[in-house]
Amino acid sequence: MKTDIQIARECQLKPIGDIAAQLGIAPEEIEPYGRYMAKVPISLIDEKRVKKSRLILVTAISPTKAGIGKTTVSIGLTLGLQKLGKKAVVALREPSLGPCFGIKGGAAGGGYAQVLPMEKINLHFTGDFHAVTSAHNTISAMLDNYIYQHRKEGFSLREIYWKRVLDVNDRALRNVVTGLRGDGVVSETGFDITSASELMAILCLATSEEDLQHRIENILLGITSDGKPFRVRDLGVAGAITVLLRDALSPNLVQTTEHTPAFIHGGPFANIAHGCSSVLATKMAMTYGDYVVTEAGFGADLGAEKFFDIKCRKAGLQPCLVVIVATTQGLKMHGGVDVELIKEPHAKGLREGLKNLNRHIRNMQSFGQPVVVTLNRYDTDLEEEIDIVRKNCEDLEVGFSVNEAFLKGGDGATALAQTVVDTIDHIQAMPIHFTYPENDSIEGKIEKVCKCIYGAAAVEFTKTGKKRLEAIREIFGKDKDIARYPVCIAKTQFSFSADSTRYGSPEGFTIRIRDLILNCGSEMIVAIAGDMLRMPGLPKSPQAERITIENGEIEGLS
Repeated sequence: MKTDIQIARECQLKPIGDIAAQLGIAPEEIEPYGRYMAKVPISLIDEKRVKKSRLILVTAISPTKAGIGKTTVSIGLTLGLQKLGKKAVVALREPSLGPCFGIKGGAAGGGYAQVLPMEKINLHFTGDFHAVTSAHNTISAMLDNYIYQHRKEGFSLREIYWKRVLDVNDRALRNVVTGLRGDGVVSETGFDITSASELMAILCLATSEEDLQHRIENILLGITSDGKPFRVRDLGVAGAITVLLRDALSPNLVQTTEHTPAFIHGGPFANIAHGCSSVLATKMAMTYGDYVVTEAGFGADLGAEKFFDIKCRKAGLQPCLVVIVATTQGLKMHGGVDVELIKEPHAKGLREGLKNLNRHIRNMQSFGQPVVVTLNRYDTDLEEEIDIVRKNCEDLEVGFSVNEAFLKGGDGATALAQTVVDTIDHIQAMPIHFTYPENDSIEGKIEKVCKCIYGAAAVEFTKTGKKRLEAIREIFGKDKDIARYPVCIAKTQFSFSADSTRYGSPEGFTIRIRDLILNCGSEMIVAIAGDMLRMPGLPKSPQAERITIENGEIEGLS
């Protein structure tokens, strides 16, 4: 089997102007970034056409460390819809350099279902991640300077919430001290990964340049010594930060291995942020596609919940259907089979692992969504194993289809595409039934997600979590806008619980909330559960050890 990058290099890419023309976008409307990538102005979004488009969400069971293949399936489904003669577009998140050089090696799909040019998309792309990183750290520098320049006037912050970010997995930067040797005000701080930056969330939720600047102005940086909120607008630099993000606000247009248009924009992780591509990219895709496929990060308990309760709630989006991706290997892992043995036949473990899939199905149905399950097929899968999954879905009266997009591209996903089209034609999605009402309390919102989606028996706040909750109430208790903020829970992706080793469908567990972060720009409250960290570390053998240049070609990206 050829590697992903070998397959990508063999594809004859079309000029990006031709891809734009397929959508009906004139060449002079786009801003090319080389031959095969372009920015598309948000002025082209047509809300009337958005309402007529069919939006499909791709999510998954709780993943293995190698993933379940959501991006590959999202691209493959789009190719399959194209094979059926449908005008289909895919809208995805941008890859982060952290996982690319850490454990994943890339996030542009796989096999014959990729977005291209994969090397550029996986690396620096159009510079959006760098823009977010620069903008975030410019705020940090401006804040430190403000404290330094006004310290003699008695200005100080009793708490500073704003950290720094970097698009690298670097555990050594989680906690640092700045301002030593008399060069500034000494402060304990740290780094998050760029995907966890509030500016990344803002970029993905903003609806216009004006909205972008308004959100930046509202970013809460800390609390003054006299107990007042201190925001970016108090620094007077919101305009400058908007300038840094201006180009990044426009969605990026690329193509798939079969020349289907793809919009790739924004990159928040779903385990530490809200895990969805930008609202603007989704609406751009819906402006030009009759069927639009988008994904939400990690399992349905994380990305899909946030897709509905945050993105759809705020943007007014209404999907038609949810596709849940599963693999026999993932199901076996959740059925108690040792990770080293999950490629071997194990019907009992597979059946036991269906409990994880079925909880995700019930959760998606609780939002009022029709569900189709697709099995991402591997060479080692046996027909009897596939039949077990198929029979389970038949018993639950949800659609099922095997897909082989990785090996066969669009031809390997036409059955899935047909199942999706038939389901949309025959089962109408209900208006979204959100997990909690906007006017619920912070604790109520967190408790409903933990109990209704994760299946927790109880929710507890640590001492720090209680202190943060009390501070939010003390300072912002009368702010009606903040009272309506949704919650974004940072939690391990490997389990419904906050314990990454509890696979399957655990019950009777307690979720402990150890911290709360008030994001007034992106308008959400981030609740950190368990030992989840917003700056990942590298594995013992990172993918960077296998990425190199040979004979002028990049190797090792996948």
